[in-house]
Parts: sequence; structure tokens; C-alpha cells
Amino acid sequence: MTTIREEDFVQSVADAFQFISYYHPADYIRDLWAAYQREESPAAKDAMAQILINSRMAAEGHRPICQDTGIAIAFIRAGMDVRWDTKKSLEQLVNEGVRRAFTDRDNPLRASMLSDPDGKRVNTGDNTPAVTHVELVPGDKVEVIVAAKGGGSENKSKFVMMLPSDSIVDWVLSVVPTMGADWCPPGLLSLGIGGSPEKAMLMAKWAMMEPLDIHVLKARGAKTRAEELRLEIHEKVNALGIGAQGLGGLSTVLDVKVVDYPTHAASKPVALLPNCAATRHAHFVLDGSGPARLEPPSLDDWPKLTLDLASSRRVNLDTLGKAEIAAWKAGDRLLLSGKLLTGRDAAHKRLVDMMARGEKLPVDFTNRFIYYTGPVDAVRDEVVGPAGPTTSSRMDKFVEPVLAGTGLIGMVGKSERGPVAIESIRKHGAVYCIAVGGAAYLVSKAIRASRVLAFEDLGMEAIREFEVRDMPVTVAVDAQGNSVHKSGPAHWKARIGKIPVTVA
Repeated sequence: MTTIREEDFVQSVADAFQFISYYHPADYIRDLWAAYQREESPAAKDAMAQILINSRMAAEGHRPICQDTGIAIAFIRAGMDVRWDTKKSLEQLVNEGVRRAFTDRDNPLRASMLSDPDGKRVNTGDNTPAVTHVELVPGDKVEVIVAAKGGGSENKSKFVMMLPSDSIVDWVLSVVPTMGADWCPPGLLSLGIGGSPEKAMLMAKWAMMEPLDIHVLKARGAKTRAEELRLEIHEKVNALGIGAQGLGGLSTVLDVKVVDYPTHAASKPVALLPNCAATRHAHFVLDGSGPARLEPPSLDDWPKLTLDLASSRRVNLDTLGKAEIAAWKAGDRLLLSGKLLTGRDAAHKRLVDMMARGEKLPVDFTNRFIYYTGPVDAVRDEVVGPAGPTTSSRMDKFVEPVLAGTGLIGMVGKSERGPVAIESIRKHGAVYCIAVGGAAYLVSKAIRASRVLAFEDLGMEAIREFEVRDMPVTVAVDAQGNSVHKSGPAHWKARIGKIPVTVA
């Protein structure tokens, strides 16, 4: 009988979460590189280049691919002949591994888990608890899959109870455009069909850990209904023209997974889960011989790319005013230098609440830009840890009061803005720019200094002032209210032409 020691299991989990924080799966890099080479959209190609360069930098520097190091998830298939040398539950063992990984001195990971989720929302400090799923199977080994899922992609999870005669493809094609770019495409879509509601969601989550192999399926052809759906959804979602970071292009999804299970005669539960450009998961097996050993990928797996900055305009944030930003157009590429404020959900709420009470704000926002980010803690000689953009639409409800009451003229974040936010941007002659989601380590190298200005108690959500040099961004909403997230996908959808364009 195999005996699994507590320390071996905990250390294996800790090592695996560290491993996936800075190593993309090799199959994702392979398929993203292939998509980059096929891409015809300059904006999408630039975004994919940043993701690939960031991935290589993270692999070399052993620092997180994305500042959102995710909710920790563990899938465990435990052999029924295994003996456990521990007094703790499997959930407790996983949590101890997560705690060890996220508080690692050399590569601390961002703690994002909050307790009292509908109340005080207090950070647990070590990213525990994880979400753990356990299955008992025949055998004398323990198979473990760990994954880190960021909020941007998790928040776009979809579920529907369909009628038996309803079209899954039609539903997917109606839903994916509503997801926008918050989930950081190009990535993976995973569907669970059948069973019960919770079974469908769990199947979809399991399936996204499988290797990317749509190219193999295309070569041999579909043999099952699930495989037919994979091919059809892959083709038709890419034909939507959403593209990398929602900028418009040929590749929105690199692969589609479909898993099904028998279901009730009256039901057809369907779960749709996206996996983002920071796809992170690792698989290992424990057989009683000690902790798992994860084999680092070869840096030869990564293409050697450099950023093309020739077409980007250099901008001095310290002398910027509304007259200059009024000339920018949606789609323009910029290199920001100077002092850049940061702040996200909690900071914005606190600012708006202070304004409503007539209180003096702790920071002067006049003619300033704010960056929606929650960085990882710095280590060694770093000014700041990985500091990529967070989903901007979460701040949409704050845009009008902030622009009207503070003198702020620009925002930097990730993905599209909603119509109310866009109208506020147009009304106040402001602008909104995007940095590439999934390029957090690359972005951090443009940050030369950092200090906390206000709300230090909010941790990673505090208001900071970054000193940046040549930080790459794209104008997503210009001062006239034009949005590249509308024009880009519309152009590429019409150009691809595999799905009829609906004329309003």
C-alpha cells in the first residue's frame, strides 16, 4: 500500500503553484505563437507579441506572468489503496500548500481571496482557502492538478439551463460577444454539457486543463458530437473577429473543449468557462516516493520577439492636458512616461464616498492619469512586482463622479468600457487607454519608482504613484467617444465574413 506523507503532499502543492505562476504550459505558447504568425491585425499582433515577450520574461525571472495570481484550485484523484500519513483533511493540506506558495520569500504571489464576501470583504492574507475537488478512484497513486484562475476570466463564466431542442452553438455565439475582452483573449473556451448544473460547471473546469489539441482534431476529423461542437465553435467564435484583447483580429480562441455527460430527459445544462492569456495549470502524480518534481520547460519553447515601438507616440504625463489628448484617436499606440496614479475598485469607492460627504481628497487628480492595477509585492531590487491592468468595467459606475469631481483626464486599464462610461469620457473630454492583460511582468519593467499616496490599508488596492518610462498602451476610447473595442471587432468580423454581419 502506498503511503503519502503530509509534507510531501503540501510541498508538492506549494511547488506547483509557484511553478505555474511563472511558467505558461508549453502547448499554450506553441499555439499562441502559431496564432501570432497567422494574425493580420496589427493591433492584435502587437498584443500577442507583448503576451509572448512577457511570458518569456516571467519564465526567465521566475516572477508572475500576471499580477492576478488567481484563486487557487486543486483537483485531486486519490487512489483508494492509498494510505495518508496525516491527521489533516485533503482540503487542509491543499490550503497549507497554497499558503506556503503565496508567501514565498523569493516569489511572493498576490493574495486576492477575501472573507465575508458580501460584507467586509477582508483579505485573508495568504490566498487561502483554495477551492478543492476530490475524487476517489481505483489505484495506489494520487493525481493532482492545480490551477490559478484570475478574476477577469472567472467573472465571465456562463451557465444556462437550455431546452433539449435549443442550439448550443447559437447560445455560445450570442454569449461570447457579451464577454468582451475582460477574459483576456486569445485563450480557451471550455464547455460542460449535461449532468446537473454543478456537474456541468465542474466538467467545464476540468476540461480546460487538458492539452490544446484542436489542430490534431482538425487533421483527423470529428468522431463524436462533442468533437463536432469543438470544431464548429472554434471556427465560428474566431469568425466573430473579437481578436486578442478585444482589439479585432483572426484569433479569439486557440482551442475549444467540450465534455458531456448523460442528463435528465427534460434538461440540457450547459456551462461555458473561459481560460485567459495567463493560462496556468500543472499536473503531477504522487506515488509515495517523495514530493513531486516538476520539469521546467526549455526556454527554446518561447519565440524570441522584441516590441516594435516605431509606430508609438511618446507622451509626457507630467505636462499633459486636455488639448493634447483631444488629438488622440482610438487605436493610437502610446508610450507613457512620467507620474501615473494607480487605484481600483476599493479606492474608487472610497474616493466617491469622500466626495459625497464633501471631504477633501488625499490626492490631487488634476490633469492626471490613473492606472487600474493591483501589483504583486516587489522582491530584491524590484521597484514593484508584476503590475498588469485589471478589468476596467468594474470601475464604470465611478467614471462620471470621478471625472466630474476630481479633474482626472485619463484612465488606463484592461478591455472595453460600457456605454455609460464612454459617454462620461466623451462629455468630459477625457481618454481611456488599455495595457495588455497577461503582460504584467513586461509592464512592471516600465515602472521606475513607486510610492503609496493614500489608503495604505487597502494593500494592493491602495492609491500609488508610479514613475513610468515608455509604458506601452493603446487608446481604447478617445475624447470623442470612439471605442476601438467596437470598431476593431466589427471591422474584422466583416473581413472574415464567415458569419453574416448584422446591420443595425
